[in-house]
Amino acid sequence: MFHYFLVPLADRFALLNVFRYITFRSGGAIMTALLIAFLMGPSTIAWLRARQGKGQPIRAEGPQRHIVEKQGTPTMGGVLILIPAIIATLLWADLTNSYVWIVLMVTAGFGLLGFADDYLKVTKRSSAGVSGRGKLLVQFLLAFLATYLMMSLEEHSLAGGLAFPFIKSLLIPLGYGFILFGGLVIVGASNAVNLTDGLDGLAIMPVMIAALAFALIAYLVGNVKFADYLQLHYVIGTGELAVFLAALVGAGLGFLWYNAPPAMVFMGDTGSLALGGALGAVAVAVKHEIVLAIVGGLFVMEAVSVIVQVASFKLTGKRVFKMAPIHHHFEQLGWKEPTIVIRFWIIAVVLALIGLSTLKLR
Repeated sequence: MFHYFLVPLADRFALLNVFRYITFRSGGAIMTALLIAFLMGPSTIAWLRARQGKGQPIRAEGPQRHIVEKQGTPTMGGVLILIPAIIATLLWADLTNSYVWIVLMVTAGFGLLGFADDYLKVTKRSSAGVSGRGKLLVQFLLAFLATYLMMSLEEHSLAGGLAFPFIKSLLIPLGYGFILFGGLVIVGASNAVNLTDGLDGLAIMPVMIAALAFALIAYLVGNVKFADYLQLHYVIGTGELAVFLAALVGAGLGFLWYNAPPAMVFMGDTGSLALGGALGAVAVAVKHEIVLAIVGGLFVMEAVSVIVQVASFKLTGKRVFKMAPIHHHFEQLGWKEPTIVIRFWIIAVVLALIGLSTLKLR
């Protein structure tokens, strides 16, 4: 909005020229989202606590200490991330950019799905919300639509192409099959973040780390000079996604203030599904889907631990881990919650640095 109204005045008022720059508007988005999250926090948490009574239902098959320590904590705290991030994006991003609207559609759509899931869990006092099939159906419909729309924005030489890190010129043409691939990336990222959200502060920091990494990637891929220098596939218009990701980081910082151990509120599916979907959508837009698997390797590890556990138990009747997702395995080994959370944060930072190294190692 600021870009739309103020940039045309920049020729008359030189000071307004800063609104042309993605870097300046990204900084503004971070601070705006952070401020809104801080201001919303106390009243939103109080409202959620009053409406939810006993808070988020705790899974009986999870760690037993959670039933005692986390009982009564309200969920749906993802609204403290989504509302500030969306408002900040609308204020600071170039709203004529179609990529911004597509990613906002995925974020809001997955967020509403997660909100419905959390609402059913709270009202039914059960850890089962929207059916698994129902969630996947909605997720894939939104993801396929978003991928198709992004393909329609790309130049013909890029549309439907799958890029690989470390190999500068390789672009595998998948054609319309890319819609299926892109949908899998978005839905997979969404559910991987959802599985990671099991301890206070565990999911939000790796999400912010991945968002920062992809903000840089989006800025470089969307800038013809940087993309040419780094031998990246230049995708016109994707640089503006850095503003959205910056808003996500600011909102995430504000949420972490209230989600730090012991958490005053959980993000719930409202936040986790939306945040993962947003990261997946950005990765598809900037043609760095495989790099997302590196930068977001922590989420991949969590998801794979669940898949391995389920497959092993069904095939052999034995469990590979004491409990899945894998952060619960370490709980069962006796690790303290803050120890697990901080060590996983360190892993997320290392993986983000490895992912960013692919920009130059080509």
